Amino acid sequence: MRLRVFPALAALFIGIPLLDLLLVVLLGWRLGFWPTAGLVILSGLVGAALAKAQGARVWRGIQADLAAGRVPSQGLLDGAIILVAGGMLASPGFVTDLLGLALLLPAVRAPIKRYARRRLETMVVSRWTP
Repeated sequence: MRLRVFPALAALFIGIPLLDLLLVVLLGWRLGFWPTAGLVILSGLVGAALAKAQGARVWRGIQADLAAGRVPSQGLLDGAIILVAGGMLASPGFVTDLLGLALLLPAVRAPIKRYARRRLETMVVSRWTP
């Protein structure tokens, strides 16, 4: 089954921010402005700290792989996923924060890395085989 790119991007760049906005507005209505603003800021700060810690750990793993003469493919995929997670955590909203936090969990990253690796291998093989 082939994923259609435009609907997926539309859902990603329009649907998720709208859901975030709705949730922030509902929480603001329920809790008040300042508590909601505090939660948004706190979740961003905690998420940024977690992304920084995970990124540093992956960076050390990449350096160790390079020093040992290995190609750091898993570390590079981890780094790309953590970069996406950091972007999601930097954007205000609770849905993107939850998705970003989920991407920081190694158990969530593992199937994404397997899928990305298979896709990359397929692209390389189809590109370089006559």
